[in-house]
Amino acid sequence: MFEMLMLASTAFSAAGQMAAGRAQKEASDLNAFQIETDKQLNKVQALQRSRSRREEYIMARATNIAAFSAAGRDVASDKSVEAFLKRQQQIVADDTSRIDQQAQFESVKADMAASVERRRGRNALSAAMFSAVGTAAQGIYQYKTVTT
Repeated sequence: MFEMLMLASTAFSAAGQMAAGRAQKEASDLNAFQIETDKQLNKVQALQRSRSRREEYIMARATNIAAFSAAGRDVASDKSVEAFLKRQQQIVADDTSRIDQQAQFESVKADMAASVERRRGRNALSAAMFSAVGTAAQGIYQYKTVTT
């Protein structure tokens, strides 16, 4: 009777270790999915920031042209006005480029984090399997020691 209890205890222990490993893998997979979802959200937010910056530029350009015209400056031929407008255009291009680069960096970072999280889950599952096999082997050894 004692031997059967010992085998049952070993089996339950090994099964518990396997279940814990599977649960950790599932949790890691869910975390990786959340990271990937956040990555998509960050991409959309970056697109919105870039679009908003371009819209600000368009409005500011129209306001500046109107102000120069109201001041009596010929917007079409005045070199300083042309230089000012080109500089503003370059600033917007630089700003949107930085927004896009930052989004790319965050995307790569999210890919790496999701990959690490999935690896963590696989490692936990592997460790649980080895632990369960070790527990089973130890239980079998003890069973044989007791029965002989």
